[in-house]
Parts: sequence; C-alpha cells; structure tokens
Amino acid sequence: MLANYLIGLREGLEAALVVGILVAYLVKVDRRDVLPRLWAGVAAAVVLSLGFGALLTFGAYGLTFQAQEIIGGGLSVVAVAFVTWMVFWMARTARSMRGELESSLDRALAGGAWAVVVLGVVSVGREGLETALFVWATVQSTGGGDAPVLGALLGILTAVAIEVLIFRGVVRVDLRRFFAVTGYLLVVVAAGVLAYGVGDLQEAGVLPGRTALAFDVSAAVPPTSWWGTLLQGLVNFTATPSWLQVAAWLAYLAVVLPLFTAATRGPRRAPRASGTADAVDPDAAATDPSTTAPTTAGAPR
Repeated sequence: MLANYLIGLREGLEAALVVGILVAYLVKVDRRDVLPRLWAGVAAAVVLSLGFGALLTFGAYGLTFQAQEIIGGGLSVVAVAFVTWMVFWMARTARSMRGELESSLDRALAGGAWAVVVLGVVSVGREGLETALFVWATVQSTGGGDAPVLGALLGILTAVAIEVLIFRGVVRVDLRRFFAVTGYLLVVVAAGVLAYGVGDLQEAGVLPGRTALAFDVSAAVPPTSWWGTLLQGLVNFTATPSWLQVAAWLAYLAVVLPLFTAATRGPRRAPRASGTADAVDPDAAATDPSTTAPTTAGAPR
C-alpha cells in the first residue's frame, strides 16, 4: 500500500502542478473564458486513465495462463521503463517546465478551443496512464487486493490537497528535494517490479531458469507474515527469487541509481551578480524545484 501511495503522490503532484501552472497562466493573461476547455481536457484525461486501468485489470480474463503471464511480465517491464523515464524527465526538465507549459498554452490558445482541450488531455493523461500502468504492475506483484489501489487513491488525494495549499500560498514545498527523494524510492520499487516481471516471463517459458533459485528465505520471512507482506508491498520482495530475477534487480539498481544521482545534482549555478543576490523572479522561482516558492507564483492574489 505504501509503495502505491508513493506512486499516487508523486504522479498526482506532477499532474496537479501542471494543472496549477496552466490555470495560473490563464488567469494571469486574463483568459478565464478558456478555463472550462482546460478542465474538459483534464476530465477527459482522468476518464482515459481510468479506462486504461480497467482494461489492464479485466482485459486478460479468459486468456490461458501462459498468455496472462506473458502479458503481465511484459507490461511490468513496460511500467518500469515508463517510471524510469519519468523520474529522469522530472530531474532534467523541472526547471523549465513552467516556461514550456506556458509556451504550449500560448500555441493552444492561438489554435482554438480544441487545442486547449488536447493540451489538457496530453498534459494530465500522460501522468494518469503512467500511474494506471505502474499501479497495476505493483498490484499484480503483490497478489492483488484493495489495499494497493486504496494507497494510490490516497496518494493522489494528498497530492491534490498539497497543490491546493501551494496555489493558495499556504504552504511552500521544496520540490527539488521532494522529487529527488521520491525518485530514489520509486527506483527501488521499480527494481522489484522488474524482478517480478522477469519471474512472470520465466513462468510463461519466455525466459529460462525459473527453477534455478538464488535463495529461499521463506522460512525466515514467511510471505504471509506481517514483515513479509510489508517487504512485498514496499519493494516487491520475494522469498524465492531465481538467479535471473536477482541479476535483473541488481543490474537495474547498479545502472539507474548512479545515473539518477548525477541527474538530480545537475549543473552548478553560476554566482549571482553583485547587488542581485536577494532578487527573486517569481516566475523563475515557480519553475525551479530547488526553491520553496509556490508553483503558481505570478497568479493574482
């Protein structure tokens, strides 16, 4: 549940930040008449994400065991690829996200009503589809149940509440630190999902070595115990992994963690010119996750 809460919180906050920036910009340029179109696009993105989640959940019924394992393993690998791309994308582009969104909105306003609707669908739908896919993969790896879905829903609701508080200027969030910490946690979760996907593909006979177990700690960490359930929910821990699963888990972390560390550090800032140390551009502050300024700075109070 906690891993899915983290997924919902991070993806939900990204989507909420995008919507907050777009809404603030429309208010700033006195185009409140376009807000209904933007909200229509956001609503369409939510419906699309829910439909995608339903398709993943119910679409495999009636298939053979092998087909279900192939689909489950393949989608788990795809989910890991999406989440990995997402954490690196945020690390690289968070500084310029506000400017890019405002430029896209300017083009959409020039293109008419449908362009604004499409912008809303694309901006929020990407986060929604990623959330649906990764939550589905983690639910599959933990054996199903309502708790993982509830965790994701609570995470999304928390993200919406945080964005509302940021928009109103009630709280200030160090977004760079937030996305860095959650990025590290999601990398560890993704490694577990990758190992689970490899296990599914081994069960289907696509990959070899399912019976070659690296270790068996089911006696020390029973899967039905509270600590076994906790480890499974947090990092997709399995007590009887194959050597290929362990190799995939280790290889993923060995490659992704150093690269993500380098991406989150980023280039050092040039020193400020004399006399400007205390000057802060509200829009720049809103774009830069290393600051604690509200992301909707620039909107009328």
